[in-house]
Amino acid sequence: MNQSITPLVMPKWGLSMKEGTLSAWHVEEGQTITPGQEIMDVETDKIANAVEAAEGGLLRRRIGEIGQIYPVKALLGVLAPAEVSDAEIDAYVAAFEVPVVNEVDEDQEPSYLTAETARGRLRYAHRPGRGNPIVLIHGFGGDLNNWLFNIDAIADAGPVYALDLPGHGGSTKAIADPGLDVLADAVRQFLEALGLQDVNLVGHSMGGAVAATVALRGRGLARSLTLISSLGLGEEINSAYIDGFVAAESRRELKPVLKELFAEENLVSRQMIDDLLKFKRLDGVKEALRGLADAMFKDGKQTRSLVHELQAIPIPIQIVWGAQDAIIPAAHAKALPRAKVEIVEGAGHMVMMEAAGRVNQAIAGIERGLAL
Repeated sequence: MNQSITPLVMPKWGLSMKEGTLSAWHVEEGQTITPGQEIMDVETDKIANAVEAAEGGLLRRRIGEIGQIYPVKALLGVLAPAEVSDAEIDAYVAAFEVPVVNEVDEDQEPSYLTAETARGRLRYAHRPGRGNPIVLIHGFGGDLNNWLFNIDAIADAGPVYALDLPGHGGSTKAIADPGLDVLADAVRQFLEALGLQDVNLVGHSMGGAVAATVALRGRGLARSLTLISSLGLGEEINSAYIDGFVAAESRRELKPVLKELFAEENLVSRQMIDDLLKFKRLDGVKEALRGLADAMFKDGKQTRSLVHELQAIPIPIQIVWGAQDAIIPAAHAKALPRAKVEIVEGAGHMVMMEAAGRVNQAIAGIERGLAL
């Protein structure tokens, strides 16, 4: 098979994805594509998002048809240099076989693991890799699936661990004395249970403040710190969002709240809403969320600033923020003069989903820079 031909295939997002709908093409045949460029839109039963090119090249053939459903890894397009003949491309397309993708029973969740800690059982996902570990910590009301577009993409830079904080996802729901210090202690115990140290900590929103606290309190635990739309860098917070998320008990109440998370509101799918409602109805969840909200957000403001301490910590820090963040102002990204800062246009609070390629480059880049 011609080695100069590169396939564009249906991506696999998350453990349970088996197929997706090609909803739009953003590139035409004969166009030169660059790595990271958005080339198509794909919808699943859980989420819709743009697909970014992993490699560059000349788009010689668009095979996928808009509106059609394709299995994961199905051939949707072909990149090839101009000197490759149409006959060679025809032969490549005819011979292409969809690779077998391991099916996952979503109810059994065999790819999820658990760690026993003094703070309770914590669920996590792991992707193997070589180098220093990368640990992903989600935000308020989220879970490890918030890293849907990141966990596999950054495994080339090091083994990846994404955990559910107490009160969230598949982890223990009860939180004694809820607050930032308790969550940070749970992460510290998680790292100790797995024997992880000298890790690249990555935190989103509340998870950013948790990651920062772990780095500040745990000697030798943190190698670097990546803060994404993070708490702890200023006072302002969209308290209406926090209160609305905690209180919402129906689809009608939750949908407008979730739309505030994204610059592109269409990313809020029916399945996303249903999954969150299912989570919020679990025993102990509402109490855990209310307790965290009361501890971290009082009188419409954040209760803890970590700026002064972070200025002195002797590890690399980078900050990534969506320019259209409606939950925490993007201006907070500039609160830490010593940090490398990237503001991403066209993205909101969930920038690691809306601009996954940019965020993945940042996360992997900080470790690769340290490894040189």
